[in-house]
Formats: sequence, C-alpha cells, structure tokens
Amino acid sequence: MKEQEIDLRSDTVTRPTAEMLQAIMSAEVGDDVYKEDPTVNKLEQKLAEMFGKDEALFFPTGSMANQAAIKLHTQPAEQLICDKWAHVFNYEGGGASFNSGVSCKLVDGHRGMITAAQVEENINPPDFYHSPLTTLVCLENTTNKGGGACYDFEEFKRIRKVCDEHDLGLHLDGARLFNALVAKNEDPKEYGKIFDTISVCLSKGLGTPVGTVLIGNHDIMKNAIRVRKVLGGGMRQIGFMAAAGIYALNNHIERLADDHKRAAEIGEVLRDQDYIAEVEPVETNIVIFYLRNPSDEAKFMENLQKGNIRISNMGQGKLRIVTHLDYSEEMHQRFLEVIKKLEL
Repeated sequence: MKEQEIDLRSDTVTRPTAEMLQAIMSAEVGDDVYKEDPTVNKLEQKLAEMFGKDEALFFPTGSMANQAAIKLHTQPAEQLICDKWAHVFNYEGGGASFNSGVSCKLVDGHRGMITAAQVEENINPPDFYHSPLTTLVCLENTTNKGGGACYDFEEFKRIRKVCDEHDLGLHLDGARLFNALVAKNEDPKEYGKIFDTISVCLSKGLGTPVGTVLIGNHDIMKNAIRVRKVLGGGMRQIGFMAAAGIYALNNHIERLADDHKRAAEIGEVLRDQDYIAEVEPVETNIVIFYLRNPSDEAKFMENLQKGNIRISNMGQGKLRIVTHLDYSEEMHQRFLEVIKKLEL
C-alpha cells in the first residue's frame, strides 16, 4: 500500500478541518456585492479591530489585495520601492505595471528584507521629472523567497519615519504575517500604527480554502471596493469562506508555533546530512536549503517522490519546504527518517 502523501510544497495545500467545514456549512450569508453578507462584514470588522484600523475588505486572493493596495496608493507613471525578492514583483504576473501603470525599483536586501537606509537612498528626487515619482514602499513579512524571515520591528519604525519624511505610502504584504506575530510575540495593533495598508492572507498558515483581507483607514480604503470591482473581485455569498476565516482566526493562530517547531527540526536534520551544502536560518514555517551537488537535484526530488513526499524547487539550486496545518507529527517523524536515510 502506498504511504500517505506528505505535501510540503506550500502551506496553501491545506484542506479545511472538520470543525472549519461545520463553520462554513452553518454560515449566515448574503450578497457581499451589496455589502449584505453578515459573515463577511463580521470578518472584516474583526480584522480591522485586531489591527487597530478603520476598515477591511475581503478579496479572493492575496495578489488581488496587494494589487488593489498599490492602485490605492499610486498613480500611473509613479514608482514603488520593494525588495528584489518581493512577492508584488516576482509572483503577481507583472500586475503593478498592468493594473496601476507603475514601475518597481528593486532593492538588494537581506533575505527579502530592506532597511530604512536603503529605502531612503532609492527614493527618486521629486523635482527630477526625468525619473518616476516615488510614492510607495512595499514590504513583506514574513518573506517568502527569504525563507520565512521576520523583520525586526524597530526597522519598520525607521522605515515609517523615512516614508513620513518623504510623503510615501507604506504597504505590508502580510501573506504570512500571523507566522511573524506568533514567532516574535508581536501585537497586530502595533502593525496598524506603522502601515497604511496591510494584506492578511487566510489561506496559508491559517488553513482556509480562500481569501485575503486588505486593512486600512478610511482615507486610503474609501475607493478599495471600487478597485476590487474593477479587478473582478466582487463576489456574492462569500460568507461561507468568511466563516472559515473567522474560525481560523479564533482557532488556528497559536498552533502556528507547531509548524515553526517542526520546520526548525527539519532544518537541524538537514544540516547533519552530507549531501546538504547549506540550510538558511529557520525562523517560521519555511525551510530553504541547497544540495552540495546541484546536479543531484532531480535525483533528490525523485527519491522523495518515491516516498510520496513533495517539496518545491524554486530554481537556482534553491529547494523549499513549508510546514502547515495538514502536516501531522506522524508525517513529520516519517519525513525526518526519510531525510536521514536518503542517499545521493
């Protein structure tokens, strides 16, 4: 009999728990395009209050929420600043240029994180009309391509100061923000004080089927529902998915520490293997590592697949493992044994 699949490609592969399914099935719903879905309204209010902001708006995807935020902050021909590994540049299909007509100035940060000094040195002179006008800074916490790295909150404060001095908007792609909040024991309301807009994904670490919520104050969010409509994100009885989000916020945040613990243990075991060249620091639920011999990648992935185990190949020798809600302790122990016994 084939062993149960262990899918560690991403924390987006999870399926609703029995309890979450019950919350979905019993949700009270309405038409959210008319803003008449009570469960969506409840979710939006819950997240706005959690981060100390005026408003929140439900989106079908994190990419759409980020793209809406960029549109709310910018005008065509302007420019945003982000790390070279940022999701808004690498994984959103060129949406910044397509949807908002803006370019991205890429900063060579550390593990997907940039500093206040780097932000300041990459702001184009506002009176130099030959270059795009810099109007927005986009940060990501935790960083995806940076291996789940978490910003030092003091750096956020320094970046906020630079943005204030230069009249720049500040957006946070918080796809895995709850991982950072748990790992560093931080208060979401402190994030609300720093960032103008925050996108929070519900379908990664929190384990819902779909959904991201964009959070901000009324002055920036007043046109958010119009932008969502233009992007095709208006949905009807989406309260079923909002109910999953409410359940996840009430039940799945603290358990993220289990994912972090297992990721750290995987990192430790990988470091002990002769076939591993490097394992990047593990802070949350992502493990990025490199084989000693890059030409062994195909064989390595094939050997894992024989054991019904799947991980991600991010290219350029970078392999990724992501722990999540559906990765049980039993799976974890089996995976560790596979790593220890694997030969290349």
